Parts: sequence; structure tokens; C-alpha cells
Amino acid sequence: MLPKTGAGGVAQDSDPLEIQVSAGCEVRPGNTSEDFFHAAVQGEEILSFQGSHWVPAPQAPRWVHRATKELNKDQGTRRTVRELLRDTCPPFVRGLLEAGRSELEKQERPEAWLSAGPAPGPGRLRLVCHVSGFHPKPVRVTWMRGEQEQRGTRRGDVLPHADGTWYLRVTLDVAAREAAGLSCRVKHSSLGGQDMVLHWGRSRSSAWLVAVAVLGSLLVIGCLGCSAAWCRARRSYQDIL
Repeated sequence: MLPKTGAGGVAQDSDPLEIQVSAGCEVRPGNTSEDFFHAAVQGEEILSFQGSHWVPAPQAPRWVHRATKELNKDQGTRRTVRELLRDTCPPFVRGLLEAGRSELEKQERPEAWLSAGPAPGPGRLRLVCHVSGFHPKPVRVTWMRGEQEQRGTRRGDVLPHADGTWYLRVTLDVAAREAAGLSCRVKHSSLGGQDMVLHWGRSRSSAWLVAVAVLGSLLVIGCLGCSAAWCRARRSYQDIL
């Protein structure tokens, strides 16, 4: 519990104040690190630990300066804080990073496809862009016309798959006559800076082409089958004669 201060930094009796403490270390390449320890009251920093001493903040009240002098007299505590920040924290953080490196570096490319959702009204379309199987989780999916992002794009929740990858759907409601020329753009770290772009008109045309090709193949196979059956029937009839 710390006292409030009045004019001139004179301590006054009051209710307990909230104290915030931020302490730890940042590890950097080259086996270097930087430690930090900051203390604040009601969101205002009052002191920090620098090197091997406690240092009051520039705008700290007078009682903090007096408290800092007393803290610096305790050499045992200062030594313990220094060892925790400089000797214990960096190897601990590096160990955590090494243990999770495979997960941190995991990259899975997304798969994406377009579909039409339930019509939002007469003469309107709901365009749906599905993105699935990507990792890590951060991804940016937008409906575009050329290089202009379309207003009204609605992004769903990023949902997990059982294998640790993610799924997202992004929708856009438009007038049916305005759907041509729209595209869905996917940005993800696994794509190496090469955005994935799916064009609404082209994707649907491609789907129709695939359907026509499949139907045509089935018709050809059916015709060949009928021809073969007719030939066998004719040969059998001739044998009977």
C-alpha cells in the first residue's frame, strides 16, 4: 500500500492505490538481451530498475525519491533482481522459443474457392469466398474490384480445423448485374508475397466448362457403349441367320 501525496509531495492517508509492475527481458539475435523493470501507481510510472539500482521516474513525487534511497540500501534484493533479469530471464525465454520453434515456423498454404450464398433479396447475389487449411492464423481476405477494396465486405470468425489449420469465409452482397469483375484476394504469410486472387466471373465460367466437359465425356462414353452393344447384337443376329 502506498500513500497518496498532496501539494509538495507530502504523504497523505488514503485508501490503497493500485500498483502496476512490468518486468522481464527481450532476447535478440547474437545472444544479446535487454531487461526491464518498471513500477507504476494508477498508471503513472514512479520508478524503474536500471543496471543494479532503483531509479525514480523524473516526475515522481518526493516520497518515491525517499523510498528509492531506502530500496537501494538493500543490496541483497538488488542483487536478486539483477540476477533474475539478466541471468535467469534470457535463457528461460530462449528455451521457450526453441521449444515452440516448429509451431512458430509452421506454414500451411490456404486453399480458396468461391460460391454463391442464399440470395439476400430480389436481383441480388451473396458472394462467398472460402479460405481453408492455412497456418498461422493471421490472414487477410478481401473482395476487390480491380485494386479497390469493396465496402460491405463481411468477415466471419476464423475457425479451427482438427489438424491445427484454420478456415475463414468472407461474404459480399451485391446487385446481380454488378458481380462481374469482382475478385477475392487472399494475403497470407505462406504465399511468399504472391497474393491468391479468385475472379468471380472466371471461377463460375470455369465451373461451367468443367461441367460441360464432364457431361460431354459421359455422352461420348455412352455413345461408344451403345455402339458396341448394337454391334454385338447385330453380329449375334447374323449368326442366327
